Amino acid sequence: MTDQRPAFQISPHSHVFLGHDHERAERRTWAVIILCTIMMVAEIVGGALFGSLALIADGLHMSTHAGALLLAALAYTFARKYAEDPSFTFGTGKFGDLAGYSSAIVLAMIALLIAYEAISRFLDPVQIAFNEAIPIAALGLLVNIASAWLLAGGHHHDHGHSHGQSHDHDHDDDHDHDYADDTHHRDNNMRAAIVHVMADAAVSVLVIAGLLLARTFGWLWMDPLAGFIGALVIASWSVALIRDTGAILLDRTPDPGMAAKVRSAIESEGDRVTDLHLWRLGPGHLGAIVSVATSAQREVADYRQKLAHFHDLSHVTVEVQHLS
Repeated sequence: MTDQRPAFQISPHSHVFLGHDHERAERRTWAVIILCTIMMVAEIVGGALFGSLALIADGLHMSTHAGALLLAALAYTFARKYAEDPSFTFGTGKFGDLAGYSSAIVLAMIALLIAYEAISRFLDPVQIAFNEAIPIAALGLLVNIASAWLLAGGHHHDHGHSHGQSHDHDHDDDHDHDYADDTHHRDNNMRAAIVHVMADAAVSVLVIAGLLLARTFGWLWMDPLAGFIGALVIASWSVALIRDTGAILLDRTPDPGMAAKVRSAIESEGDRVTDLHLWRLGPGHLGAIVSVATSAQREVADYRQKLAHFHDLSHVTVEVQHLS
């Protein structure tokens, strides 16, 4: 009987480009959503029972907070669920960046609404129920501090460089490897969730300060001023998040320094890089497409070996053009 099997087999490589802390970040985000939901229900029910409109309003505000975090949690869940789906050509690592971009847009809208309300109150001051408003703002601050603690719990700030998947090349000694800039390892989904919490906490601090000064000295304008400053802070964080996540979604080169090193490694023996694409696939993962023109008898494997020490290159495609 003739053996019809091919003479060699090529094992498919992984397209899972999730961050190394993905599952723990997902669990932390869901935990914060549960906390916010409990507080939301308690405030709305408490406000209805005790006739406090301010408590009901803060409960509704907490619902928008939980909704923004729900976006982050769903991004983690869907990215994990569809990580092995071949219809996602370069994996699902950008789910978090898409969610981060969307959250940044929501933050920008919140900043505009707060600024509008602050300007309205400058022009037409309203009486403030200080004895109700100050404790509610303080409660909101405590919830935000607890949320930030839960979201940051167990997060590795050294980025680890351990991606939890095998690459196309061996990594025997980490000291021989080059890494991309640390910003490339950011989990923008978690970053957006934390920014939401920190923005709310910053506004709570400013509101508490404004309310205390307004109550003590009768400066009613301090309350809208605190709100307007808070809107500026939120807007600045939103712009930074939109800029960073937008660049990733548009496949902008995440680290020009890494691109220069890749080019230098390929051209070290006189060959020429005719085309180079470097983009982010997910937290801690870069993709690269390299076209090389050479007059030497070198093949794809030779150039892949040259790039083997770049630890963050998780998906590499090399095209070789032999010059006559």
